[in-house]
Amino acid sequence: MTGLERMDNRKDGKFKMSSNVADNQKSSKNKDGILNRNILNKSNDLITMDKVPNNKRYKRYNYNKRSNDTNNTNNETNIYIKRKPLEKRNFKTILVTGGAGFIGSNFIHYLIEKHPNYKIINLDKLTYAGNLENLRDIEGRPNYKFVKGDICDRKIVANVFEQNQIDAVVNFAAESHVDRSIQDPGVFIQTDVYGVFVLLEACKKYGISVFLQISTDEVYGSIENGSFKETDPLLPNSPYAASKAGAEMIVRSFYKTYGTPILITRTSNNFGPYQYPEKLIPLFVTNLMEGKKVPLYGDGLNVRDWIYVTDNCEALDLVLHNGSIGQIYNIGAGNEKPNVWITKKLIELVGRDESYIQPVADRLGHDRRYSVDCSKIKKELGWEPKTNFEEALKQTVKWYMENENWWKPLKYKL
Repeated sequence: MTGLERMDNRKDGKFKMSSNVADNQKSSKNKDGILNRNILNKSNDLITMDKVPNNKRYKRYNYNKRSNDTNNTNNETNIYIKRKPLEKRNFKTILVTGGAGFIGSNFIHYLIEKHPNYKIINLDKLTYAGNLENLRDIEGRPNYKFVKGDICDRKIVANVFEQNQIDAVVNFAAESHVDRSIQDPGVFIQTDVYGVFVLLEACKKYGISVFLQISTDEVYGSIENGSFKETDPLLPNSPYAASKAGAEMIVRSFYKTYGTPILITRTSNNFGPYQYPEKLIPLFVTNLMEGKKVPLYGDGLNVRDWIYVTDNCEALDLVLHNGSIGQIYNIGAGNEKPNVWITKKLIELVGRDESYIQPVADRLGHDRRYSVDCSKIKKELGWEPKTNFEEALKQTVKWYMENENWWKPLKYKL
């Protein structure tokens, strides 16, 4: 939590300022940290005025004047406080691990389009979920290079760092399917925890500008009401979620112990093109296309927040370039829907009927609801999702219907 987020504390009509908001104001406050109106007016960073400045550099707070201020009948005015400038990082070479997967490949496309001068190194083991067809259109570009390898392999990781001047790492590499984690949790611990450790060791040895760990909202566990904030405790309920939470702890320890410049994002459920057809939306769409029923867990009322993958990529890019080092950012779109709603919507879009729903026994340890509070990334970095959910869902279904040659070979391996 930043100083600005902690500032809105009032006592006896006075405005209390957190000590780390503006270092140059320390000499202008008393021992209790109370700033009176005169000090506020004299400050370079804190100003009072009746109209909102047409400038995003300022954040508005309401200020109650002292009750004995009889010169003005209006006991409230607005205080505008200069926002802390965003960090701005630029890179020459970014290592994207797990870049042949769903979100990773979409992120590489996003980077190459937005930052054409960056060199992108894609390190991917090419497990069942990794697919170079996702990146076929860019494989010949001079600023893109693919390296086949496992993040758990110290030698391969070291070679990548030694042969390329890596100045940023974005780690998507992970085992990520909850059902598979229930069947074989050891694979998840190995990749999601030990693999992250190997990457961090290389970052420590060779030096980087930032390490961005891509995590998940599932690390929080389930929540009945409200939404999780970044400061809430982690209570993962599946081996997959536990492995991602463990990775976060390793990342945090390197930041605190060695000063490794890290960032962590916790994103809600992604959907869009190139998602492996074992996940809910592509599995259900392709099943319906093939005239097969769709397996709906339990009563279908488990709630997830859905974000279109392009919106997530934009948020990740913003955090990578402007996020405050050492911080965690929730990323969600506020599209909370029960699974049965998603199922019926997909049935409608594909042109089937509800007889294609096949209720099945609930997943072991199935979290009831995920929900994240995204006010931090919105306030600090100005990010908000741009995509209309139902329109994005429609376009996603259309993509799978038009790209059978992409998903059919993959689905036959399931």
